Amino acid sequence: MSDAHNAQDDHAHGNQFSLLAQRRFAPFFWTQFLGAGNDNLFKFAFTVLITYQLQLTWLPPAQAGLAIGALFILPFVLLSATSGQLADKLEKAGLMRRIKELEIAIMALAAWGFWTVNVPVLLACVFLMGLHSTLFGPVKFAYMPQHLDEREITGGNGMVEMGTFVAILLGNVAGGLLIATPEVGRHHVALAALGLAVLGRLTAQLIPHSPSTDPGLKINWNPFTETWRNLVLAREQLAVFRSLLGISWMWFFGAVFLANFPAFAKEVLHGNEQVASLLLVVFSIGIGTGSLLCEMLSRRHVEIGLVPLGAIGMSVFALDLSAASQGLPAVAQALTLSEFLAQPAHWRVLVDLCLLALFAGLYSVPMYALIQMRSQPSHRARIIAANNILNALFMIASSLICGVLLGAGLSLPQLFGLLGLANAVVALYIFLVVPEYLLRFFAFCLSRLIYRFKLKGDEHIPLKGAAVLVCNHVSFIDAVLVMAASPRPIRFLMDHRIFRMPVLGWLFRLAKCIPIAPQKEHPAIYEAAFKEAQAVLADGELLGIFPEGGITRDGQLQPFKGGIMKILEAQPVPVVPLALQNLWGSYFSRIEQGQAMVRPFRRGIFSRVGLVAGPALAPEQVTPEGLQQQVGQLLSA
Repeated sequence: MSDAHNAQDDHAHGNQFSLLAQRRFAPFFWTQFLGAGNDNLFKFAFTVLITYQLQLTWLPPAQAGLAIGALFILPFVLLSATSGQLADKLEKAGLMRRIKELEIAIMALAAWGFWTVNVPVLLACVFLMGLHSTLFGPVKFAYMPQHLDEREITGGNGMVEMGTFVAILLGNVAGGLLIATPEVGRHHVALAALGLAVLGRLTAQLIPHSPSTDPGLKINWNPFTETWRNLVLAREQLAVFRSLLGISWMWFFGAVFLANFPAFAKEVLHGNEQVASLLLVVFSIGIGTGSLLCEMLSRRHVEIGLVPLGAIGMSVFALDLSAASQGLPAVAQALTLSEFLAQPAHWRVLVDLCLLALFAGLYSVPMYALIQMRSQPSHRARIIAANNILNALFMIASSLICGVLLGAGLSLPQLFGLLGLANAVVALYIFLVVPEYLLRFFAFCLSRLIYRFKLKGDEHIPLKGAAVLVCNHVSFIDAVLVMAASPRPIRFLMDHRIFRMPVLGWLFRLAKCIPIAPQKEHPAIYEAAFKEAQAVLADGELLGIFPEGGITRDGQLQPFKGGIMKILEAQPVPVVPLALQNLWGSYFSRIEQGQAMVRPFRRGIFSRVGLVAGPALAPEQVTPEGLQQQVGQLLSA
C-alpha cells in the first residue's frame, strides 16, 4: 500500500471526535445522548423528590434509590430477548424512531405524575422508561458495527460511553437543580422531560438507513424461552460470553455507586442536594474521560489489554474511597456545595470517585468493542440482548444484596470497601478463565511502558480469516510484541525449550503457543506441532511463526527454514511478512555473548522499537527465500 493511500486512509478515519461531523454517526449519537439524559433527569429528580421532599413511610430515603434502580432494570430481564430479535429483524433507523415515539408517550404520563405528585404513577414510568431503554440497547450497539470499521469501533464506543455518562451527568444535574426549585420544581421537571423526548425523536429522523441483518427471523414472543436461547447463543463464543459476564460485573459495580449517591451525600458526607449532584458530575467526568482515553491508548484498535488495567484501578480507588469517607465529622445541618468543597478531606473523596470511574471506562469500552467485532452480524443484536439480560440480572442482584447488607447495619463506606475487594476477586477469576485479557495486558504494558513501540502497516494484519504471520526472531519477547500489534489472538509456533523458562514459559503456555522441536531430535513433537498449526488455520485463526528457527545471536537475519511450505501445503492461506526493528541490543536479545536477560537496563527504558507489516502474499507466491527477502526489505523500511 502506498504512502499516499495510507495518508488518505488516516484522513478518512480521523479521530473519534470527527465522527460527530458525519451523518452515519452524529444523529445516532445525539439520539442516544438525549435518551440517556432524559432517563437520568427523570430518575434523579424522582429520587431527590422522595429523599429530600417527601416523607413516605412505605419508601424510606435509604431504600428509594435501590427501589427505583431495580424497577428501571426489571424490563431488561423480561424483554431484552424480544428487543434483540426486533433489532436483528427490522431496519434499525426506523426501529429507533418508533422507540423514541414511545418515549414521548411515557414522558407525557410522567409529566402528569410530577404535576400531581402521584408516586405510584411515577414508579410505573420508571418501569416504562426501563422498557424504552431495553428496546433501544440492542439496536444501539448493533447499529455501530454496520457503520464503523475496526479502526473506528473503539473510538465510536468510547464516544457513546462518554456521551452516555455526560448525559447522565447533565441529566442528573438538571434533574437535581430543577426539582430543588421552590414550589415549581416538579413542573419544571415535567416540561423538561417531555421536551427532551420530543427533541430525541427529531434527531432520530436523521439517522441513516440501516438494513436488517436477519430479515427472515421469526420472532419468538415468549420472553423466557427466547432469553434462554439468547444465553445459549452467546455461550457458543466463549470469549464473547465471558466478556458479557465482565461487562455485567461492571454494571453490578457501578450500580452500587449510582443508586446510593443521594444517600451517600446526605448520610455520610452530610451534604445537600447540590453535593449529591456533584458526586454524579465527578463520576460522569471520570467515566467519560476513561472512555475517550481508550482510543488513544489502544492506537485505534480493539485493545482488550486495557481491561485488566481498568479492573486494577477500580479496586484500588474503591478501597481508598471507603477509607476516605469513614469517620467524617457530623454537622448540625446539611453542607452547601461551597461548604463541602471548603473541607480538604472531601477532595480525597472526589478524586477517588473520579479515578474509580475513569478506570471503569477503560474497563468497559474494549469489552463492548470486542463483543461487537466478534459476534456474527446476523445475530449481533441478540448477543447484545443477552448482555442486557445479564446486566439486568447483575444489577438486580446488586440492589438486593446492597439492600440486605445496608439493612443488616453495614455503612455505605464499608459497602464500597467490600465492593473493591469483591472486584479484585472477580477480575482475577475472569482473567484466569479468559487468559487473552491477561496476555494483552502484558503485551500492552511491554509495548507502552517498557518500549516506545511504533507500528507501521498494521492494516495488513487481517481482521478476519486464517493467515500465517511470518516474522524475524530477535528476542524472547518477539511474540508478545507481535500480539500487541494484532487486534486478534495469534497462536505461535515456538521452540519447545522456551516453555521451560520460569515466567515466559508460563506466559506462552497461557497464550496456547504450540511447542515445536527439530524433527531429528523429537519427531513426535515436530509432527504434533504441524498438526495443531493446521488445525489453527482450519478454524480461521491467525498462526505466527519465526521461520529462522531460533533467536538470532548476531542481530542479522538468518536463513528461513522450509516449515512454512509444509504448513501451506496442508492449509493454503495468505502469508503476512512482519519485521521487528531495533530489538537487537535490548535486555531480551542475545547480545551478551549469546546470552539474554543479563543487564536489565542495558538500553534504559522507553527505547524505540517497531514492527512493520507488509502486504499479504498469496500462498502460491511463497518461498522461504522470497519471504526472507520480503522481511529483510521491511527491516530497512
